[in-house]
Amino acid sequence: MKQWMALSLPLVLLGLFPQVSQAQTKTTEAASCYLPGVQEQLHCGTVSVPENYEQPDGKHIGIHYAVLPAVQEGAKPDPMLILAGGPGQAATELAPMIARMFEAVRQKRDILLIDQRGTGKSHPLECDIERPDELIRADDEQDLQALSRECLQQYPDTDTTQYHTVNAVKDFERVREHLGIEQLNLYGGSYGTRVGLTYLREAPGSVRTATLDAIAPPQVVIGPFGQHGAAAFDAMIEDCSEQTACREKFPNLEQEYYEVMAELEAQDILLETRDPLSFEPLEIKLTPGRFSSIMRVALYHPNTRQLLPYAIHSAAAGDYHAILGLMGGTMSQSSIYLGLMLSVVCSEDLPRATPELLEQDGNNQFIGSRTGDAFVDMCSGWRSSSVPAYWSDPVVSDKPVLLLSGELDPVTPPEWGEIAHRTLPNSKHLVAPNAGHTVASHTCANQLISDFIEQASIESIDGSCLEKQRLKPFVLNQNAAGL
Repeated sequence: MKQWMALSLPLVLLGLFPQVSQAQTKTTEAASCYLPGVQEQLHCGTVSVPENYEQPDGKHIGIHYAVLPAVQEGAKPDPMLILAGGPGQAATELAPMIARMFEAVRQKRDILLIDQRGTGKSHPLECDIERPDELIRADDEQDLQALSRECLQQYPDTDTTQYHTVNAVKDFERVREHLGIEQLNLYGGSYGTRVGLTYLREAPGSVRTATLDAIAPPQVVIGPFGQHGAAAFDAMIEDCSEQTACREKFPNLEQEYYEVMAELEAQDILLETRDPLSFEPLEIKLTPGRFSSIMRVALYHPNTRQLLPYAIHSAAAGDYHAILGLMGGTMSQSSIYLGLMLSVVCSEDLPRATPELLEQDGNNQFIGSRTGDAFVDMCSGWRSSSVPAYWSDPVVSDKPVLLLSGELDPVTPPEWGEIAHRTLPNSKHLVAPNAGHTVASHTCANQLISDFIEQASIESIDGSCLEKQRLKPFVLNQNAAGL
């Protein structure tokens, strides 16, 4: 049942909470290994680090890493380091996707995957929470504070205040030194861009290039995403109206969305489906929170965005099969380790979320204040501490940095990329007009990144291919008409 816990929460960042054994605390040399979804032999190891760097003789944890070796002989000495998103994704669990995305990079360079502390096999802060009735609870029956407190109680011997971005960079540096690497080419997606910017500030000598995709600079507060989600939703409505077939098929799309929300506000709808893993019968109460969260999640990627008009129209007619399909699709996303996510957001971001910011973010019809409210509730049940004020200062660096944003991104808008760009004089910011979140996952940007790393210069990077990418046509019916 815990695989479906994410669907009961109005948080786009929550995913699965898999059982993963605790990492060893001893440093081990790289040895041959295999990762799920990758057919070839890789190299994996563990580096022991202090849980609290101010207490080097205290408790140690193991930081797990894997190396995707370069295809060609004589790999160049500066590998690509993947900085996973979330916060709370484990880099090694992204290995199949990374191998596909950065096939060109891997021709000449190794790709280094390090599980950030609190994820994967690096002392994972997962949440083994069994709530059999969670998916049939109404929005106002959910106690997110109790959920986070229950998760925290599973780690009585862990100082969760030490699971933050700066310590993550220190861990990565220990792995880099252990492997004898002089410089790295960083790639960070989403929250990984925050890690990348922190890397540029904390250990600039270790960075050769940095690519930051879907930028979340330290100056902004992550968690309240209502305004950005609403803007992306409005853009989807406008795009449908500009495509003749979509406009004719769904002439009242925006109205239908709000009609469904109003209907769910009046009475939740109980849906019957099957668990996508066990195929056992499963009941889900569709609430306004779950419905709007499904909509916002789908706006992340063009492939799910193109399903939204049909899904909304069908729901307005009382047919929720498309909604269940989008809901089940979240099962294919990589896991989010809830404890690490809360350790980061509750220490680094929520203390800066003023009542004025939260009120402004909630001032939208699409999803209201649900994302901000959820983080506030969950952080109230989590052990955290405010980080030093300088962490949120603009990062200044003269390293070559490629910044990538998607115009349709519902969570890290292009204006955030511009904020980072202002203090990075050796950077170029490319905005893909028809891309969503993490541009490299669905555009030509992965080839641009390969070229950028090879040249270690932004001067000749030509982003015109991003302009040529067409907007995906919207699906018109269950047979995928319109494609």
